[in-house]
Amino acid sequence: MRSAHKLGRRTLVAAVASALALGAAGCSPAQSQPSASTGGATTTVTVRMWDEQWQKAYDASFAEFTKQNPTIAVKTVLVPWADYFTKLRTDVSGDNAEDIFMMNGSYLQPYVTSGSLLEIGSDFEAQKADWVPAAIEQYTRDGKLWGVPQTTDGGIAVYYNKKLLADAGVTPEQLTGLTWAPDGGSADTLLPLIKKLTVDANGKRADESGFNGAKPKQWGYSAAQDLQGIYYNFIGSNGGQFQDSSGQFVFASPESTEAFQYIVDLINKYKVSPAASNTNGNDNFTRDQFLQGKIALFQSGVYNLKNVSDGAKFDWGIAPLPAGPKGAVSVVNSIIAAGNAKSKNLDATKKVLQWMGSTDGAKYLGSTGTAIPAVVSAQPAFADFWKAKNVDPSQFAAQGKLPSIPAPAGENYGAAFNAWKPIFDEIFLGRTPVAAGLKKAEDAANKAAGS
Repeated sequence: MRSAHKLGRRTLVAAVASALALGAAGCSPAQSQPSASTGGATTTVTVRMWDEQWQKAYDASFAEFTKQNPTIAVKTVLVPWADYFTKLRTDVSGDNAEDIFMMNGSYLQPYVTSGSLLEIGSDFEAQKADWVPAAIEQYTRDGKLWGVPQTTDGGIAVYYNKKLLADAGVTPEQLTGLTWAPDGGSADTLLPLIKKLTVDANGKRADESGFNGAKPKQWGYSAAQDLQGIYYNFIGSNGGQFQDSSGQFVFASPESTEAFQYIVDLINKYKVSPAASNTNGNDNFTRDQFLQGKIALFQSGVYNLKNVSDGAKFDWGIAPLPAGPKGAVSVVNSIIAAGNAKSKNLDATKKVLQWMGSTDGAKYLGSTGTAIPAVVSAQPAFADFWKAKNVDPSQFAAQGKLPSIPAPAGENYGAAFNAWKPIFDEIFLGRTPVAAGLKKAEDAANKAAGS
């Protein structure tokens, strides 16, 4: 943030630490390419990930690892987020996967069931006390831990462009306490504000007569088919669920339907968010438009903090989530490094995993501002990085204290996602009515999941 709220180190560390009982995210697509630290080592351990910022941090970390362990080199491999888990499934089943791969909770279970992952057992016992407890819990099945926690964060918040707010006569203070309501009316303060922040090519705002939403100059808000950043939060804040405790998908409930209808209307009825034709197939479209000064409010997580800090050429800040009828509800997750049980370099792979779970190994994520490490002793490096930039990320910790809606998961989550995604695409495009589309998608997802 070029102009940001200042926060002292002690306060920031405390704020970050308050998110630790919650979880993390990471969903930034990356270009597929390897990066390696070789240096004459006799064994090379490969690590697959999906985030470019991560790769930079891990390359620095692994270079230090190889200095301390000169017989082992580590090569990182980037696979785009959009293809990551489809390719991982194929590569693991074909014995072509890397020695270590990043994993999120939604896709974990089938790899546990198939015996594809290394158990994080007694070799790591001394380190576990320094790992975020919620991350350990998320990746424990039948009393066994299946990966080394890597990143953690609190919840989702709203990045804002200070100039676009000022141009519309909106102050940052007005972003605190925003509410949305399925039926609109006085209970909905979010939509009127977003309309003020949306401008067409002729300079007309969305709350003015003559506004032409087909010719946007800037959008007010980043509504899109974004599970973690957008629609999960709306579902939860309207009292709905996406998946129940039994694993059944229930996103066609009245509460969830109202939430989806609100989001889709922002896109297609009010034209205050980018068209789904731009966002359905591009997870980074809204982020990139925000960085180009074309979106006033960008709702996302700490996983985009470094991208915003590096890419924004304007003053920006971070505001709380809008609240729905049931209050503000966030979504949290964690990311682990999972070891490949079929690695041909098991001893070296374990050593690399131990390094990734150590203070020295994990601090590079924090010291570059890339992510909050899930290794607690490495977290002050994250606080120090952002303090030096006069950036206050504590809003994410604050949102992490909110009630949360759990991320979807299950043995056949990938198949369920592939079943509902094309139907969701049509819903967000406005070509399929929300209620009918959600029922169709729910049935397809449960059938694919075998539930």
